[in-house]
Amino acid sequence: MPETAKTVTIVQTGSPIGRKPGQRETLVGLGLNKLHRRSTLTDTPEVRGMIRKVAHLLRIEESPAS
Repeated sequence: MPETAKTVTIVQTGSPIGRKPGQRETLVGLGLNKLHRRSTLTDTPEVRGMIRKVAHLLRIEESPAS
């Protein structure tokens, strides 16, 4: 990850139980699998698209560039 890259921290707040399989797979792709787990990722359009797909299951914490 480049030093100047903006990051976004996401926290899983909802369960994928009873959701479509694609939503569970997206959570795993984001590095989440259990409630209240955190994942810090580089803020890219691809990651933003994945976040948008499961936004109802996440809390998003944007971090300023270091």
